[in-house]
Amino acid sequence: MAEDRTTTGKSGERTLVRDISFCGVPENGSNASMVDVKDGKIIRIRPMHYDWKYDPKKDMNPWTMKVRGQTFEPSMKTLIPPYSIAYKKRVYSPARIRYPMMRVDFDPNGERNPQNRGVSKYKRISWDEALDVITGEMNRIKEKYGPTALLYQSDQHGENKVVQACHGAGRKLLRLWGGFTQQNRQPDSWEGWWWGSKHFWGCEPVGQGMQSNLLYDMSKNAELLLFWGCDQETTPWGWQGQLPSRLSYWWSELGIKQIYVCPDLNYAAAVHADRWIPVLPNTDAALYLAITYQWFKDGTYDKEYLRTHAIGVEKYEAYVMGDEDGVKKTPEWAAPITGVPARTIKALAKEWASKRTTVVIGNGGPGIRGPYATEPARLQNICLAMQGLGKPGVNQAKMIEWGLFDKPDQYAQPKPERVPYLRAAYTGGHPDETNHPSFIPKTYVPKAILEGECDWWGCESECADRKDQFVHYKYPADGCSKIHMVWTDSPSWITCWNAGNDYVRAMRHTDVEFMLAQHPWLENDCLLADIILPVNTKLEEDDIAGDIFSGQYNLLFPEHKCIEPLGESFSDYEIVVKLAERLGLLEEYTGGKTIPELIKYGWETSRCSDLVSWEDLNEKGYYVVPTSDGWEDVPAGFYNFYKDPEKYPLTTPTGKLEFEATGLLKHFPNDIERPAVPKWIAQGPSHEETIGTERSKKYPLLVISNHPRWGVHSQHDDITWLREIETCKIKGPDGYQYQPVWLHSTTAEKRGIKHGDIVSIINERGIVLGGAYVTERIMPGVVYIDHGAKWDPIEPGVIDRGGAINTIVPRNVTSQNAVGHAVSGFLVDIEKTDMEELKHKYPEAFERPFHPCAGPGLEACIMGVE
Repeated sequence: MAEDRTTTGKSGERTLVRDISFCGVPENGSNASMVDVKDGKIIRIRPMHYDWKYDPKKDMNPWTMKVRGQTFEPSMKTLIPPYSIAYKKRVYSPARIRYPMMRVDFDPNGERNPQNRGVSKYKRISWDEALDVITGEMNRIKEKYGPTALLYQSDQHGENKVVQACHGAGRKLLRLWGGFTQQNRQPDSWEGWWWGSKHFWGCEPVGQGMQSNLLYDMSKNAELLLFWGCDQETTPWGWQGQLPSRLSYWWSELGIKQIYVCPDLNYAAAVHADRWIPVLPNTDAALYLAITYQWFKDGTYDKEYLRTHAIGVEKYEAYVMGDEDGVKKTPEWAAPITGVPARTIKALAKEWASKRTTVVIGNGGPGIRGPYATEPARLQNICLAMQGLGKPGVNQAKMIEWGLFDKPDQYAQPKPERVPYLRAAYTGGHPDETNHPSFIPKTYVPKAILEGECDWWGCESECADRKDQFVHYKYPADGCSKIHMVWTDSPSWITCWNAGNDYVRAMRHTDVEFMLAQHPWLENDCLLADIILPVNTKLEEDDIAGDIFSGQYNLLFPEHKCIEPLGESFSDYEIVVKLAERLGLLEEYTGGKTIPELIKYGWETSRCSDLVSWEDLNEKGYYVVPTSDGWEDVPAGFYNFYKDPEKYPLTTPTGKLEFEATGLLKHFPNDIERPAVPKWIAQGPSHEETIGTERSKKYPLLVISNHPRWGVHSQHDDITWLREIETCKIKGPDGYQYQPVWLHSTTAEKRGIKHGDIVSIINERGIVLGGAYVTERIMPGVVYIDHGAKWDPIEPGVIDRGGAINTIVPRNVTSQNAVGHAVSGFLVDIEKTDMEELKHKYPEAFERPFHPCAGPGLEACIMGVE
């Protein structure tokens, strides 16, 4: 490899530049950081300074926004989040897996005891024994059932890596081996947009609005910013840092009004909101409908724009005004559904119509990840369309993932001269990969295993075109096998996807004869595996990285190993290389290339090799991509479509905004859960998760489950520094640190719950324990708990102590023809937990040791370790 480019001080410290972000896709790097190392240990992590080795004026062409008499410039350092700064605590976590392990009651030549997955302990084994068992099981399964009996779970939620592969390094190997069944990650961050908005305005691949140059457009032209379910002081942290926070403060200084619509007074609303409008979870569709009713009634919408830019408006108007079903969608109709007073809805409608308004989202959050999420997504789009979508100051802007999937129309920030792109050197699996015909949408994995068969529409890949939603698939595919082995390198299913308890039952099913997990930490799905392999963290590996999401400057940099691998751990890629060698496929798998050669290949194919030489890149340790000249002139958002819809058509079938979706009308004309014209759907064949339904009599509270404040999905839950913060963990009387459960004081008082009590969140799908956080920052009748807590089962598949709320979210998908997940806006009840009763009934679960500040660790799961 090229010379180790570090800076060494008098104290003997070394400083290295590393990407410490957590999306798990190679071209989406961010949060470039400076890691200080001394005596083979990480001693601190701090922001990376762009001007460390570059002259800003000479080398970087800094951008400046000059609007309304004020100026905004990027910082000269990366704006990394707390969990990047604290990441050394994750590297040295008590839950680190340091050597291969096998379940003590799993015998590949005898009793396998799948019913004990999640209960039985592990024993240490050698790498040779682990590889022998794994390859033996692979070949046995292949010979008995065929290669598609192996399900490979290999999608995101992990550290960003390139050559060392964050996820999916086994896909190439398995194709060489003969095939497999691929778990396809459905678009979990974008469910409503992907399954809904793509039928309204196109915008492939995920259905969110065009973002080009919107930060400048908002600053210059917007008069009102509606932050809808958006918390830019939380959600962007793991992807791009804190520029959205700086911008929000600046927008206040510019006099741009900010209104936040969400069930909780979230962290952004608490510091930026001019007004907070609380709305009950998953009732946004009714609120949008009432707003458009008011506009139709008052004539306060852009009729001429809709005449030239949209189709199906009259069908939508007939529904809203009650001509279709006899129910006028008035503010008075919406008020009891949403919890928003009619007078507030009217005032919001009036203000929105009178000002140039941009709707601001994170990725949509819980509002587009609940039952029937396609409806609020499309209805938000309709509101924007009725006010002239694309005119200056009127767009849908997002505070996260600027530049997603290398799409030029997703760059909301000032345009860089070049975008580093490292996919050619990536050894893992990418979201746009397909494995036709043998694949299963991630949301259907429990159903497929527990029921033995299933069928669905669409989702051949996370980036599939809208038209794929009209293609029918099934499991098992013709000529393919049912699943009998599971290999996961992304073991966060239980705590991040739908019906986590169903997943637990599926992995304990007798059909699953062998389960393999590889991961740096003993957590979540790993506790179900028969063999667990230890993976490095990225700070223990050589690699190459980019930082393209920060919104400030794009970076390219080689990543040099900070410390030696802990224990006997290897990178995901190196582990697959070991398996390839055992299977006799080493040369075909590696192509004869070494890791240093692949890293250099990353630079060669990065689009930046003509801007910085390999020698200079290693000499300086990083490269700052200059801002492009003329970035101010890039058309913002939907502006081109706004100016000329014929010249710049959308990717919908008609090229226009489709108030009545022509594709849905043609292919699913009788779909009452995703109709061609979007509607308010209180309940249907798939879901009954709304207040006022029969089921709500037993479960009268609605859950909102956000992106975690103090982690990224299932990551960082064991960073001890963060667990000292009360909004991260509530310390119970038993010393255990519980996931916070926000309750309004009136909700808590009715149930005899006080701040700090251990509580049980209950529905027919299971029980989740948490710590009561009583606050006025949440609506009455709402339970707020972040997803992503570490699964710590009291009874696997039934009761969880760790706070993994996804164990009891709906098992059914978004709607009958949309296989997204519905993980927020669902019904529960809550009560104070009788801990003595639980301890009496499950003594072994409460005798397991746990780290007082990091949760369950190795000592809880390893035989012979105290």
